[in-house]
Amino acid sequence: MTDLAAIRRAFAAARATQPPARPRDIAHGLGLCEAALLAAHVSDGGWIDSTLHATRLAAPWPTLVQGLAALGELTALTRNAHCVHETVGCYPAIAESASVALAVGAAIDLRIAYPAWAYGFAVHEHTVLGPQRSLQWFDAAGEAVHQVVLREASDTCAYRTLVAGHADTDQTPAVLTPTLRPVRTPSAPPDALARAALRRDWAALRDTHDLRPMLRRHRLDRLTALRAAGDDYARELEPSSAHELLHRAAQDGTPIMVCTGNAGAMQIHTGPVQHVAVAGPWVHVLDTGFNLHLLETHIASAWRVRQPTADGLVSSLELFDADGEVIAQFFGARKPGQPERAAWRELLASVAGEALPCAA
Repeated sequence: MTDLAAIRRAFAAARATQPPARPRDIAHGLGLCEAALLAAHVSDGGWIDSTLHATRLAAPWPTLVQGLAALGELTALTRNAHCVHETVGCYPAIAESASVALAVGAAIDLRIAYPAWAYGFAVHEHTVLGPQRSLQWFDAAGEAVHQVVLREASDTCAYRTLVAGHADTDQTPAVLTPTLRPVRTPSAPPDALARAALRRDWAALRDTHDLRPMLRRHRLDRLTALRAAGDDYARELEPSSAHELLHRAAQDGTPIMVCTGNAGAMQIHTGPVQHVAVAGPWVHVLDTGFNLHLLETHIASAWRVRQPTADGLVSSLELFDADGEVIAQFFGARKPGQPERAAWRELLASVAGEALPCAA
């Protein structure tokens, strides 16, 4: 659809339903990416026929994100097509690096890959619950990478100042043409010699962050590597394992790490989960300060993964979609230099129906 007025009317009608349709679903129903939906609602100061108004933002993104600390309490939201991760807190100072920026605070914990951030908008929507203000960023394909939602306690004056300072000089509504995302081609399974080399290097891992570069050296995507690693390192479980793990963690109070992300951001919750609910195909964690919404029917495979580190084995549950992309990862709560908690190992082993591994 390329008629801007028609896009705005279709959006308003879909948001007026009960429950309101999600912007992502509305956009895809119109044959658009989500960033294109917002680009159609950009206003150059004139009135547009919609309850949604967007301001196009301009890079550099690190400077803008550094300014979020002045806004006070916010909701940080990172998602992919199958999982939404929401955390309430104040944005900490951002530690910049050549590859990944780190935002590690008491509540909000992010890993940010700015090269994937292509479009940004400040969004003001009139809803039945009142006005909602947010900052939203998207990749070159127009898919969401990160979102910041203002809360009642947020500093709206600081928000307006931040938006005004980073508004693009061009505020005309437009039909956005995203870059098509390349079709993912899985790695070829390794032969016996390559598999032996993979297992040798896996056994030599000293940190969980070493796995990704090791797989790049072997020219393997993560899912192909898990299939080749052997049951001692990676074993496939039922897709329902995530649902079961969350319920058991809520029952016994075991603190966990929940990691959800996309090409541009990874968001992490560390702590217990308390209120786990199921609504249709969705599994929800509905806690004060942390919400998770997992589309269980989109989990194509789940894996128990073990990685050797300097602190002993570190175990995780990893979820993948039908394209082999990571949906979410679950670890036991721990800090570098600390061994994995026995309670987490017991929890994951019980979900997997396995005996406990040795600590080394």
